[in-house]
Amino acid sequence: MAGCVATGSTPRKPVAGFDPNQIAKSDIDRVAEAHQREVFASLKLLAEKLYRRNPREWKKGGQPSLEAAVARIFEANHGWAFKELENRRGTEAIHLAFREDYAGDRVLALIAGLGGMTMTAFNDKSELFLLDDLDPQALFNAARNVEIAVWKLSNATAANGEPYLLSNEGAGPVKNLSFEREFGKIVGNLDLLSKIIADKTNRIVAKVFQNLASAIFLPVKF
Repeated sequence: MAGCVATGSTPRKPVAGFDPNQIAKSDIDRVAEAHQREVFASLKLLAEKLYRRNPREWKKGGQPSLEAAVARIFEANHGWAFKELENRRGTEAIHLAFREDYAGDRVLALIAGLGGMTMTAFNDKSELFLLDDLDPQALFNAARNVEIAVWKLSNATAANGEPYLLSNEGAGPVKNLSFEREFGKIVGNLDLLSKIIADKTNRIVAKVFQNLASAIFLPVKF
């Protein structure tokens, strides 16, 4: 039985009560779906937080409100490819968020890029069944790519020295590191799931770690 193809919306929680689909799922399938839901919950929260700190971005996209901008990313049927991102998906979309000549919504580029990359690591499925086979290497690489994106978010600046997107606030008497913590949850979920699947299937994950300042995004589809 094939898993459902995700067309763009956030993976949903299991339905209450008896669900016949559960018969065709292994324990690993259920664990993987739970981790996937956690990742997308964190991405949605990060989108909200980034738009609050960077309201000019959702306005660039012509959205009537912050809430509408977030809903467009997580509720619309778009397959994680947007016209204003030149239909780029995954890490190619993430690059736009930190490109000097990009005039569009940088939050959309970053979050939709991360969302598309994550879905690729899950074989573009938001529901998994017995015959579905996730690649632990793809999940591990996705986690490293999130780390690279976080480094860029914290360090990449425009020609005038201003960050492309405001996130963590380290100045002042109270430091705001909530962005860092939420990204850490995403990395932790992807890494843990990678290890669970690798251990269950006796596969080896090549643990490539890079200097974040010069790192390139790793492939999540093989």
